[in-house]
Amino acid sequence: MAEMRKVAIVGSARIPFTRAYTGYANESNLSMLAATLAGLADKFGLRGKAVSEVMGGAVISHSRDFNLAREASLDAGLSPRTPGTNLQIACGTSLQAALNLGAKIATGEIESGIACGTDTVSDSPIVFGTKFQHRLVELNRARTPGEKLGTFKGFSFGELAPVAPSTQEPRTGLSMGEHCELMARQWGITRAEQDELALASHQSAAKAYEQGFHDDLIAPFAGVLKDNNVRADTSLEKMATMKPAFDKSSGKGTLTAANSTPLTDGAAAVLLASEEWARANDLPVLAYLTIGQVAANDFAHGEGLLMAPTIAVSEMLKRAGLTLQDFDLYEIHEAFAAQVLCTLKAWEDADYCRDVLGRDAPMGSIDRSKLNPKGSSLAYGHPFAATGARILGLTAKELATEMKGRALISVCTAGGQGVAAIVERAV
Repeated sequence: MAEMRKVAIVGSARIPFTRAYTGYANESNLSMLAATLAGLADKFGLRGKAVSEVMGGAVISHSRDFNLAREASLDAGLSPRTPGTNLQIACGTSLQAALNLGAKIATGEIESGIACGTDTVSDSPIVFGTKFQHRLVELNRARTPGEKLGTFKGFSFGELAPVAPSTQEPRTGLSMGEHCELMARQWGITRAEQDELALASHQSAAKAYEQGFHDDLIAPFAGVLKDNNVRADTSLEKMATMKPAFDKSSGKGTLTAANSTPLTDGAAAVLLASEEWARANDLPVLAYLTIGQVAANDFAHGEGLLMAPTIAVSEMLKRAGLTLQDFDLYEIHEAFAAQVLCTLKAWEDADYCRDVLGRDAPMGSIDRSKLNPKGSSLAYGHPFAATGARILGLTAKELATEMKGRALISVCTAGGQGVAAIVERAV
């Protein structure tokens, strides 16, 4: 069997992330992803060139998005010989795409790949209820005027009410925010702790912008030049005025709009390659994607909807022969401040590590100064499928420019799943 090859992270590009219904109110998943891939192509000289595979997707999608990765590649000006594969694992979509492409590069199946993701809440599909949908199908199949008229027998105008997009989990009927409230209560996470983490995220993101860190990562699009959710002027006092967003009646709610990610539109992409392909195309190698892990838990029976990354990271570290403390950088996706804090607390908890992670001792704590030092999703926003690529691209650049050695990435997803990865700086 051939020796596994290193998976090089060449670099990344993304369009600015915007709050839903603002900068990209008239854009689509396709237009955003195509713009992102075009930005990546311009950055690395890929216009008209064939990439071995583009893989990515969207969480909120229309039927017209069925061939999204392929169509976006063509619109972006990549060679028509570049295949596109659609993939979706909720918020972990583009990181999972990177792991899949990385495995193909490592085994020699492909030489290069683009992992990507896009999501728009502003262009959410609006659908009718099941009863009216069935009527429309029958109407389309009807041949005679009588048959067409018959499809509306018993019709009521209430059937025309659209079914709004929902973040409810099908197995529980609870939204992600409601699940996270339960997690915060279980782990004793206070609102003050959540607000402090959210404030740090905004301050770190604002500082990264001031230092020019994002200058070569972001491709302006639709007149938007930078993320519009970063709040350099926010404060704990301002955050304290926010009312609970998910538990509004018990008096115990701790999750607010200030310590939860906003609904966001955007897209991101990362270019991966073999070292040989990167050299042949005179491209840099910022870092290596070395190992990854996907995990799931029984969230419907109390394990915590957003706690699966604790399992993914634990299993990944066992395979890698590393401890939780063997990292210079921790990039933990901030779906909610409470979710990050629950994750950190679980790794320190002896009972959880024994009963859930199968470990003899707690995994321990991390150096908080190494956690999301450039800010994360609470500040930048969270276009579901795009977040993994944003984090991976940011991580690779940070390792390369700040001479850090190894980074851990953790992304929670809907459905009680988690995706984790390890990235190491190119030496």
